[in-house]
Amino acid sequence: MRTEQEMMDLILETARRDSRVLAAYLKGSCANKNVPKDVYQDFDIMYVVKEVAPFRENPAWLDVFGEVILKQEQDDDFGYGERFGIRGDYDKSYSWLLLFADGNRIDIGVETLETMEQGKNRNRLFVPLLDKIGCLPQFPPTDEEFWVQKPTEKGFMGCCNTFYWNLCDVVKGLARQEMPFAMTTYHGLVRPMLEQMLQWQVGTQTDFRVSCGKLGKYLKNYLPKEQYDLYLETLPDGDFSHFWTAIEKACILFRQTAEQTAEALGFVFPEKEEKGFRQYADMVKEKMKK
Repeated sequence: MRTEQEMMDLILETARRDSRVLAAYLKGSCANKNVPKDVYQDFDIMYVVKEVAPFRENPAWLDVFGEVILKQEQDDDFGYGERFGIRGDYDKSYSWLLLFADGNRIDIGVETLETMEQGKNRNRLFVPLLDKIGCLPQFPPTDEEFWVQKPTEKGFMGCCNTFYWNLCDVVKGLARQEMPFAMTTYHGLVRPMLEQMLQWQVGTQTDFRVSCGKLGKYLKNYLPKEQYDLYLETLPDGDFSHFWTAIEKACILFRQTAEQTAEALGFVFPEKEEKGFRQYADMVKEKMKK
């Protein structure tokens, strides 16, 4: 596997040799000093170019980076472009995700000078690598934009309501033996609220000055071990009885976390929301016995 230095040298040398490239910068986790480095990190690179079209119309220029074993690009159906709503406007910017045979990965894009100046493809996790014309902004990289945000009382209440409301659909799906519906609802609508509440708790304990990472991947770094262990128990498998247990664990953890967060922020935990869900869940369980 090529080293980080070898990859960066290749990225920079490619930019230097291509007269169409005006500048290059690094973004993402590799630009974040708070993220431990490891061999799985992607190299998130943007080239500022004179025109986007030549790079998109003839992507052979990407071959210099190595043997690609898997690729996704911005215009692929069901891909990241569709997921993040960035399909179209390809005369302004375009990007590719490249996985190489040695295990390295480069997420690389090209954008016009005007687009770079507007900052549409970057945030404060930004490290200039090469600047042929003196166009790149200069500021220290920071992950401040990704710090946990303090909730309003309305937002806190909405999170609680959404957690319990959608759990009603989960238990209804379990009663009907509709595992796909129950599992998708649980992971897509319920657990995000649990994870949001956990992040708010972390925020109250860190003065809202840390990031829990994409999809909460750094929660383990901030939660007490017993709480994180309980969080892991909220992950169900395909067994119906195990799923009911995971729901109960999720309710225990959510209540615990929401009460701690509410106390720290001067809110009141909405007892009625939890009571309503538990009343419904008990009715469902009774009907399942008949």
